[in-house]
Amino acid sequence: MLRYLLLTLGLAVLGLLVWHIGPGNIYDTASRLGPGALVVILIPSLIMYVIEAYGWRMVLGPSAQSVPFWRLLAIRTAGEVVNMTTPTAYLGGEPLKAYLLKSYNVPIAEGAASVVIAKTTMTIAEVFYILVGIALGFWILGAGNSAGQSIAAALVSVGLLVCSIAGFVFIQRRGLFASILGMIRKLGLRIKSLESQEVHLLSIDQTIQNYYSHHQRAFYASIGVYFLGWMAEAMEVFVILYYLGGPTDVLSTISIGALAVFIKGGTFFIPGSLGAQDGGNLLLLKAFGYSDVTGITFALLRRFRELVWIGIGLLCLALVGKGAVRQAAERQE
Repeated sequence: MLRYLLLTLGLAVLGLLVWHIGPGNIYDTASRLGPGALVVILIPSLIMYVIEAYGWRMVLGPSAQSVPFWRLLAIRTAGEVVNMTTPTAYLGGEPLKAYLLKSYNVPIAEGAASVVIAKTTMTIAEVFYILVGIALGFWILGAGNSAGQSIAAALVSVGLLVCSIAGFVFIQRRGLFASILGMIRKLGLRIKSLESQEVHLLSIDQTIQNYYSHHQRAFYASIGVYFLGWMAEAMEVFVILYYLGGPTDVLSTISIGALAVFIKGGTFFIPGSLGAQDGGNLLLLKAFGYSDVTGITFALLRRFRELVWIGIGLLCLALVGKGAVRQAAERQE
């Protein structure tokens, strides 16, 4: 019920923003973009998806050799569409990725471990990206105005996120699922679905611990690759602002891109971050000197990109899901 309430509220906020700025003004700005521009706007996100799939491949270990890269990209895209469309803190699609890897003879423990580790390296890279964006925002906007104060508040939030990630890595090294099961038992709770899978969960823990012990170089390399993926987000900002006719410079677009990622991450509990992400992007661009029309058109163009990738993700989900079901049926025969 809460999910639908937040979704309705988000739609209402987005509708009010569009109405306040003026649909005609937005249409005039967007209509200057031709089909070619819309295709070009999608290129940075394609680059981002490819780079991030490679970052996942780096932590998959020896099993990566049994999965063609384009299939791994399709599986990741399928999982991301679940992350994008469900209010699960961008985690709902991760178990699906591990499940879909099974059809390529990747043991579930290795697949699940790779998903956990890849999510960790991706999040660490995201934090570095946001920190770079905050630093550039301070330098460009200064710390004395309201925008600077907002960035300072974001810095505090990121600091808390850094502590959370450090704690998450520490727990992984000690045994993520063992810690969860131990905590549940200390609270006197019994969750049969978890208890029945205890052996498998502890196997995943062992695989994660072995990875951290023997593959530290690949772990850090994956962080670097994911950071390049996040930088493609800044490329998208640059391209959109260029086509909207606004002033563009590399440092501002990196800061805008990073802070937009921070806004999106902070509104994960709203399906699709609808309304909150759009209003946040509008305020963010205003802080950097862009007009309301440019800000809301920028937000809507990013929604256009998301819709395209949701469509591609659903297609990938249908294709790889169908293949997984077919191979499972063949094994039973």
